Amino acid sequence: MIRNWSAWALLPPIYSVCTAAGLWLVYFVAIMNGQMAHLGTQHRRRNGSFYPPYISIAGNFPPASCIFSEVMNLAAFVGFFIALLRYLQLKRTSVKPWLNFVSLAAFTIGCFGMTLIGNFQVLNELEIHNVGTLMTFGLGILFCWMQSYITMSVNLRGEGRRIAILRFLLSGTVTVSMIVYQALMMLGHHVNAAQGQWALVMFFLMFLGTFAVEFRHNSFDIVCTEISGRSETYTDAFESELDQQ
Repeated sequence: MIRNWSAWALLPPIYSVCTAAGLWLVYFVAIMNGQMAHLGTQHRRRNGSFYPPYISIAGNFPPASCIFSEVMNLAAFVGFFIALLRYLQLKRTSVKPWLNFVSLAAFTIGCFGMTLIGNFQVLNELEIHNVGTLMTFGLGILFCWMQSYITMSVNLRGEGRRIAILRFLLSGTVTVSMIVYQALMMLGHHVNAAQGQWALVMFFLMFLGTFAVEFRHNSFDIVCTEISGRSETYTDAFESELDQQ
């Protein structure tokens, strides 16, 4: 039986699941080492200091911080790669070129923000960490709304309007989670704010996973071009070697 969908469709959901699993691993390692409160409690440490279960707090103390840095760096790299594939997919469609480029640029900067979050711990380099948080969440939400609009406008294979509804709902959920998270944090309800932050990140990863719908229609090939102008894909090069044998 011939497969009628591209294997690239597996990349977005695998990315979302693995990133979420990595973050939850960081959380459980931090809990097991008694470094912060559970998501559902108002626990205080014996010395009186309070460590609410924010994602950044979970990734602040070793050994969880080592895992956190690795997860965020890999998430930034693969996330950028997914955004680049999405940009290439839309490059020859009816979407406005500037809109497609701005969407890629926004997410690229957001991915750089992920590396700042992962490598500059919140209790050690607060200013840099907060800049990374603003870049990741702020530009990430902008990316969600832009991609929702693009999905509806392009309507690839007649599926765009249906998947756009889901993406608009997820974009709204991510935005509301961000507002609730910020409001609760300012009010000092830190455990509830942390719950909002975890929800925000999980919904955002779900959004990225939806790109599997469009990716299943496309194959992305790497092309090698010589200075003389001759180009070949890796598949062509392999077939050429077989002919010479």
